[in-house]
Amino acid sequence: MLYRLIFLFTGFSLFLACAARPYQATNKIYKQQADRYAQLIKTYPVRDSQPAAALHDWVGTTNFNMRKPNFVVIHHTAQNSCEQTLKTFTLARTQVSAHYIICKDGTVYHMLNDYLRAWHAGIGRWGNVTDVNSGSIGIELDNNGAEIFPDAQMNALYTLLATLKKTYDIPAANFIGHEDIAPTRKNDPNVLFNWKTMSEKGFGLWYADTTGAIIPPDFSSIQALRIVGYDVRDTTAAITVFKRKYLQIDKSKTLTDDDRKVLYMLCKQFL
Repeated sequence: MLYRLIFLFTGFSLFLACAARPYQATNKIYKQQADRYAQLIKTYPVRDSQPAAALHDWVGTTNFNMRKPNFVVIHHTAQNSCEQTLKTFTLARTQVSAHYIICKDGTVYHMLNDYLRAWHAGIGRWGNVTDVNSGSIGIELDNNGAEIFPDAQMNALYTLLATLKKTYDIPAANFIGHEDIAPTRKNDPNVLFNWKTMSEKGFGLWYADTTGAIIPPDFSSIQALRIVGYDVRDTTAAITVFKRKYLQIDKSKTLTDDDRKVLYMLCKQFL
């Protein structure tokens, strides 16, 4: 009887431990993957990096460090809860991830070391950067795509962004949205996201007062969108995203004279 009680108690203890740490198994996989990369970094010379005939010898330099992120890309999860997103990002078959998830109540989950490459930007591009994943940190906000962003969630985001900006010396202009880098495919972090407040806090750029602004006769809206960073291969998509972000007008595909003034004032910051 005593052995049976001990067995039951042990089993219950294990159950409680698993319930308290539901992602213990995926955390173990993360550690194994990180250890494999650590071993790869220590290996020299790197196998197959160049023809053997061209490689005379390995001389390890003393001057190096980890590659640091230079962009932050903000997403909404397009799912119904943080728990659902955590599950999505811990299934190998989904092939998608981010560095951070911020829940509506302000809880922050860190899912990947900032120096490692997450799979959040896809084939997105910004300016001359065509591999956004390799130089960015991805942040997912728990939001189904049509909800407001609660104060607790936004305050947690501001705190996180301040730390990232200071730690990696990320320029204000390099805090962008998923829609910015993928105008034909994405609309996050949705039209309700307040980019103006973000800019006032030092994350992202905003335009100056357009009162009295005079647009030069040779001003090109498409060229201005390109200067800001947008991929203008699909000009309609670029205009739609620009208006969603800076004018909070969704699904509009044309630029009015007032819109062009906003674009002009925004573009001036890059010249």
